[in-house]
Amino acid sequence: MLTHFKVAGHLACGHHGDNLTSTVELARVKCRSCRGTDAFKAARKDARNAARRSARKAKGMRGVNGWRISWQERLTALPGLQRLPRGFQGQPFV
Repeated sequence: MLTHFKVAGHLACGHHGDNLTSTVELARVKCRSCRGTDAFKAARKDARNAARRSARKAKGMRGVNGWRISWQERLTALPGLQRLPRGFQGQPFV
């Protein structure tokens, strides 16, 4: 049995019927017509990009903050008013 892709209450391929199975889960869609539509491709692209962003963010939380915190501590330890590098907004001086 075919599973269609549902977008805003309608099937992406344009079929009509009360007995047609539909879903919004991309992995469960079996209809080739639905899979070829721009709506399905855009949804798949958005899901893939969201997964990449979350993976990048999870990876970045470990690596980026380590150097950033150590750099702030180093600048804080220096005597006098030392400027923070670009990207440290909200703190003109340490």
